[in-house]
Amino acid sequence: MIRKYHKKILLLAVTFVGLTIFLSVYKIQKAYRQFTQIKALSVIKDPDLPNFTLKTISIHPHDKTTFTEGLVWYQGFLYESGGGRGRSVLRKVDLLTGKAVKSRKVPAPHFAEGITIFREKVYQLTWKSHTCFVYDADTLEKTGEFTYKGEGWGLTHDARYLIMSDGTHRLRFVDPDTFKTVRTLDVRMNGAIVNNLNELEFVEGMIYANVYITNSIVRIDPSTGNVTGLIDLTPLYEKMSPFSLSGINMPNGIAYDPETRAIYVTGKFWPKLFKVKIVPRGVSGGR
Repeated sequence: MIRKYHKKILLLAVTFVGLTIFLSVYKIQKAYRQFTQIKALSVIKDPDLPNFTLKTISIHPHDKTTFTEGLVWYQGFLYESGGGRGRSVLRKVDLLTGKAVKSRKVPAPHFAEGITIFREKVYQLTWKSHTCFVYDADTLEKTGEFTYKGEGWGLTHDARYLIMSDGTHRLRFVDPDTFKTVRTLDVRMNGAIVNNLNELEFVEGMIYANVYITNSIVRIDPSTGNVTGLIDLTPLYEKMSPFSLSGINMPNGIAYDPETRAIYVTGKFWPKLFKVKIVPRGVSGGR
């Protein structure tokens, strides 16, 4: 009787170990497939435009549970908007640790999207809720909200207006006090429209935009809407383990520090955030 009992225990233990190994192998294979798929996303190229790539200056930890929809550098900290219904969040992040020093949950059913900080206020878009939340940049306390038509994707600003993307080829210049659209800008590359404009950042007079479902950032002239440069993000994958990604992991997130001229990039659920220098394609270097 005792031997039979021991055999049952042994069989259960072997089954448990086998199931654990199977699940571990499955997760590893899934992560590898996901990494390979994301790395293989298309890169926008045009021989008539300046083509750039990235040189990695430094690598920092990033919360891989955050579905990055917006990224901003402000007064020594990164601010990040994480999306997802029921898990959307606004985070004030320490660069060196990747940990949030302050955070605020965005209530369901809102799906948080792009952010920018203008005149000490954080503006945070939502995907399909037609709502922009406004927070105090220091405390992250909510101070107001606006409504708008259409979807919200990326957000940045120039010296006067907020600049918003909605997943199409069109950018909106928005009054920060009323959230009314002042003008629109159609983005084109050699005359053809560029759709899926996502996360935005205003860098030294130009608008930089992640293009959804690609490994590219486009540089846009805000006066004409013309694409003036293309940036290839694929070198970043050499800095990450092929087993480090799971879920949807599109590259998304551009932040710029005007004091040091540093540029930071990351992606949805990425484990790393990169401080980079934009260099002409074909220039080697980086860690």
